[in-house]
Amino acid sequence: MTTALRARRLGVDGRLAEVDASLPEGSLTAVVGPNGAGKSTLLQALAGLLPAAGEVEWGGRPLRRIGYLERGRRLAWVGQESQADFAFPVREVVAQGRFAWGDDGAGVEEALAALDLVALADRPVTRLSGGERRRVFLARALASGAPIQLWDEPTANLDVRHALEVQGLARSLARQGSTVLLTLHDIRAAYRFDRVLVLHQGRLVADGAPHEVLTAALIREVFRVEARFLESLVPELPADGQ
Repeated sequence: MTTALRARRLGVDGRLAEVDASLPEGSLTAVVGPNGAGKSTLLQALAGLLPAAGEVEWGGRPLRRIGYLERGRRLAWVGQESQADFAFPVREVVAQGRFAWGDDGAGVEEALAALDLVALADRPVTRLSGGERRRVFLARALASGAPIQLWDEPTANLDVRHALEVQGLARSLARQGSTVLLTLHDIRAAYRFDRVLVLHQGRLVADGAPHEVLTAALIREVFRVEARFLESLVPELPADGQ
């Protein structure tokens, strides 16, 4: 399986220390850790949005050798913030995901439908709730068609239904060959993913299948809480992201 995204001794001064990780094509990975662990910093460094020590590769090529237009076609980024400064209609915001392709409009309507935004397509984004705006920015990333998707807290401000649909969409993208890496605050949700990276104080302390990595001992050490495992309380993802 081809490696889509690789970090070698990746570090950001004071926030991230020598992280090594390799994500293959078609993988679905969650990053978890307490506040300040370096989750957002890791995603930003992988996306080339922060100056960092070490090496980042996309598809086996050093990120520093990939031009900005190609970056826009190969990777989509969704940050934590859901604020909107300009009153563009939702459809226009989603269409921004096609900028690197010349604003061809491909995939925009499909992305609106996938994020349950068709009824809001003509509404100014500034008149949406925080959760609705969150879905708009995810739809913009989806419309890009980028094979690498990095989402920072994509389910923040979402109700249960839409949070599950977003996680189901991430799984559907991975099944289609995309590499999806997202951060989560909800440890329970991480059990629905194929792989989990656990960050603590800027270091990668665990990497593997969630049921193997997220043990009671690790949760106690990293999150400082006692864990009880009640698998029946974890909702199932919608089938194929629906």
